[in-house]
Amino acid sequence: MKLTLPKMLQIAVTFVTCAFLLVPTLQSVLAGVTVNYFKGVSSGLTLKWIGRVWELYADSIFLSIWLAIACLVCTLIIGVPAAYGLARRPGWVSRVLEEFISLPLAIPGLALALALLQLYGSMKGFRTSWTFILAGHVLYTLPFMVRSVLAVLSVIDLKTLEEGAASLGAGPWRRFCDIVVPNAMPGILAGALTVVTLSIGEFNLTWMLHTPYLKTLPVGLADSYASMRLEVASAYTLVFFVIIVPLLMAMQWASNRAQRIAQ
Repeated sequence: MKLTLPKMLQIAVTFVTCAFLLVPTLQSVLAGVTVNYFKGVSSGLTLKWIGRVWELYADSIFLSIWLAIACLVCTLIIGVPAAYGLARRPGWVSRVLEEFISLPLAIPGLALALALLQLYGSMKGFRTSWTFILAGHVLYTLPFMVRSVLAVLSVIDLKTLEEGAASLGAGPWRRFCDIVVPNAMPGILAGALTVVTLSIGEFNLTWMLHTPYLKTLPVGLADSYASMRLEVASAYTLVFFVIIVPLLMAMQWASNRAQRIAQ
């Protein structure tokens, strides 16, 4: 195949973009397994920095995973029925409600966290619990779940499907479980992918809401870069990648599979 000038430019731009994204990542990963970053690979390779990260921040790793799972469950319980209700009742009221749900996306994470602190900061039991961070994560990620599910439900003939199921004697709950959820599965999985990704990687809001005993992965990463050796911080980045990349790949595979089945 003959390469024309436009195609060569496209390939060059692709390689430059990939290098821009991958080279710093690989450099950081390599620093996490290097004995001395300033001497480079010639100083030798080691896993002791990863062990140090696990020793210091294992609680942060498990907390982030637990928060992401809990956030996903909450957004599924709230977001899927909310999207279903908005899809069933299109109109200006639904549009206003949708914009209201999406309002946290227009507010900086620090401002959202400050509002939560002002409202619930005096409730010491709630303030010092992981559920306080969870509340912030749910507020921030809920719009992504609602919009993903709503986008799928808006392109199918939901009214006809429900009327057909109702004519066969299916009640509201049965119609929701057997008609809405299966048809909305691509949107649910896409929303789940976004929710888990944002919950694990969210920093600004979590930085305001966390306590010294409740550090998530991004907060712990910032702490390690500020107070530890560069090798420890880079090893922390490597641990972050090892956790998040397989999870994202698995959820992306599930989302693509659901889309193929729906087609």
